[in-house]
Amino acid sequence: MNQIPFQPFVIGVAGGSGSGKSTVTQQVLASFGTEMVSVVMQDDYYRDQTHLTLEQRREQNYDHPDAFDWPLLVEHVRALRNGEAIAMPIYDFTVSNRTDQTIAVKPAPVIVIEGLFALYDADLRDLMSLRIFVDTAPDVRFIRRLQRDVAERGRSLDSIVGQYLDTVRPMHKQFIEPTRRMADVILPHGANGPAIDVITTKVASVLGQRQLLDRRSSPPLDGMAATR
Repeated sequence: MNQIPFQPFVIGVAGGSGSGKSTVTQQVLASFGTEMVSVVMQDDYYRDQTHLTLEQRREQNYDHPDAFDWPLLVEHVRALRNGEAIAMPIYDFTVSNRTDQTIAVKPAPVIVIEGLFALYDADLRDLMSLRIFVDTAPDVRFIRRLQRDVAERGRSLDSIVGQYLDTVRPMHKQFIEPTRRMADVILPHGANGPAIDVITTKVASVLGQRQLLDRRSSPPLDGMAATR
C-alpha cells in the first residue's frame, strides 16, 4: 500500500457527451502533473459483455446508467482514496467490450473521476471532495460527438445520428441533466478559461494547506531540535 498523508482531494467531472469534461480533466492534469493527479475514466467501466455477440453488443443502450459496472468503479475509487493502486479496465469502443488488458492507476493527492454519470451514484458522490457539472449547449455537444465518433470510432453518420436521437438525447434529459443539482460547481459555458482557473486555484489551495500541515506534523530530524 502506498500511504498518502492526507485523504486525497477527489473531483467528479460530469456532463453530457461532448460537453468538455475531458478538457477540464486535462487542464487539472496539466496544472499539477501526473505525480499529483490520477484520473479514473468512467467510460472504461462499461460492463463486460463477452457473453454477447458483436451485433448484440452494438444494440445495447450505452447512455443508460445500467450500462456501467458501478460496484467495480466505487471499489476502485475507495481503494485509491485508501492509498492503494488499482488495475483500471480498458474499454474498446470499436468492439463494444472490455479488452483483456488493464491500466495501472496509482493513488495520488488529487483524483479526478470523469464521466457522463460521474455525479449519478450516491456512493460515488460521497467519495468526492468537489463535484463539477460541465454544461454545454446541445448543438455544440452533438457536433463534437459527431466529429469524435467519425474520427476515433470509425462510425457512420447515419449510425451516430440514429443513436443520438434514440438514446443519447433522451437519456441525457432523463438521467444526466438532473445530476446538475448534485454539483458544487456548474460550468455554464463548458470548459471555459476563467472557470478552469477557479478550479485549479481551489485545488492548489487545498494541496498547499495539506502540505503545510504535513510539514508541521513531521517530527524533527534526529539530533536537531524543532525551532520556530
